[in-house]
Amino acid sequence: MTVALVSIAALSVVSALDHRLGWSRIPPALVLLGDILIVLAYVGFYLVFRENTYGAATIEVTPGQAVVTTGPYAIVRHPMYSWALLMLLGLPLALGSGWGLLLFVPALAAILWRRREEERFLLNELPGYRDYRRKVRYRLLPLVW
Repeated sequence: MTVALVSIAALSVVSALDHRLGWSRIPPALVLLGDILIVLAYVGFYLVFRENTYGAATIEVTPGQAVVTTGPYAIVRHPMYSWALLMLLGLPLALGSGWGLLLFVPALAAILWRRREEERFLLNELPGYRDYRRKVRYRLLPLVW
């Protein structure tokens, strides 16, 4: 989680500095696309938290916790990470930062690693997760992965 947070912070800081100091330029259409991606990500976060009250920064299973299989969880197993990646891609675009886009790569790697660790934990600790995993094949991107 530390690597993910540092990557995300670096992406945000570099994108903001790039925007402020004009280190790179992104076409206005891509800036608008970045704005749209951020709005979509926040809508997605809302949908995820509405369905899953167990969502937290710490990977854990609480007493009485059940597998959530509705809403975005019926489409992908880790929708919070899906929306986070969309937001992290949108942020440097919205700020017109080419340098921030480069930092999307380590942030992506950190989130993918975290997702893998969470999947492993849930398989061992959350009753019903193995069956859910067979039912919902896609991890982050519907029809892709």
